[in-house]
Amino acid sequence: MVEQLTLGILVTAALLDSINPCVFGVLIFLLAYMTKVFKNKIRMLIAGMIYVAAVYITYLLIGIGIFTVTHTAGISIPFYWFAAIVAIVAGLFEIKDFFWYGKGFSLQIIPGGAERINKYSKAMGKLETKHPCLSLIIAALIGIFVVFVELPCTGAPYLAVLGMLSAGEYTAGIPLLLLYNLIFVLPLFIIIGIVYSGKTSKTLEKWRKEHRGLMRLAVGLFLIALGAYMIWSLI
Repeated sequence: MVEQLTLGILVTAALLDSINPCVFGVLIFLLAYMTKVFKNKIRMLIAGMIYVAAVYITYLLIGIGIFTVTHTAGISIPFYWFAAIVAIVAGLFEIKDFFWYGKGFSLQIIPGGAERINKYSKAMGKLETKHPCLSLIIAALIGIFVVFVELPCTGAPYLAVLGMLSAGEYTAGIPLLLLYNLIFVLPLFIIIGIVYSGKTSKTLEKWRKEHRGLMRLAVGLFLIALGAYMIWSLI
């Protein structure tokens, strides 16, 4: 079954996972705050890079953890089915948000997550004036925290890929997880570069709101197709 996971499917899943409005929204908010807090643009750039690195490592470790458990517990097939069904259901909710954004149930960050991100960002701002080194550590901790609160919003493509990987060899799956997560964070690096070059966060947020419906639609259609493909490959 792992043969069904082509490089094209993995790359597409990672790219669509990365353009999720939740991911963009949190990063744009943080960059807007960092631009005010870090008067030096180099410091802002470093903090942003540390944040993205923390996101990469955390997301990777979660994937490796799930991948390892499915192998050691011998539940690859049940997990494969579970991931396929979750992909289809999540895809339907994503498409719903294209037509009725934010109405009814939506895949979004865990309740209270936004408030905590705002709280931790303010703590980063206070430490920047008193203990600059510690403010960079807070940037890393925010990255770790954001991954967990965003999982309901971003996790479906990742779960589907993990489901397909779980049916194959363990050693073959790790390099693919490394690649998936690298692709996942690439757009975040691009956004940081755009802000660093002078583009305002307000402009990026306006673009995100204008295109978030299309982003949801693209992710939704792909998830339904991927889930159906996973089930078909078993049958």
